[in-house]
Amino acid sequence: MSALKAFLQPSVAGATKEVIISDRFKDEKGNPVPFVIKAISQKENERIAKMSRGTVKVNGAPVEKLDNFLYTKRLINACVQEPDFSDQEICKYYGTEDPLEVPSQMLSIGEYNRLSEAILELNGMKDPEDKLEEAKNS
Repeated sequence: MSALKAFLQPSVAGATKEVIISDRFKDEKGNPVPFVIKAISQKENERIAKMSRGTVKVNGAPVEKLDNFLYTKRLINACVQEPDFSDQEICKYYGTEDPLEVPSQMLSIGEYNRLSEAILELNGMKDPEDKLEEAKNS
């Protein structure tokens, strides 16, 4: 088998995963309802990163810099399929018209971090082995 064939693999973009972020979100039977997250392409990630850049002054000179908070909000919005943060009902319930603000209004700090971690892991930005190492070192 040539080495080239090893690299001819389908993209992982679009792959989905259900994750339980919190037991606060339950269905009618009392079962936790998962968030459905999806992997995005590197091209989509680049678009999100580009939209999340701004100019700041460093020693009086303008420097382009990634706004990490805005990038994270946009990444979460792009990767979460359910719930739909752009749904008018959920926006209204959480007191915002901006879907990027819904997760910040909806989730506790820990829930937000668990959602972010799951998204990073699904998109290959955090190795599941890192969690194992962290647990061993605790």
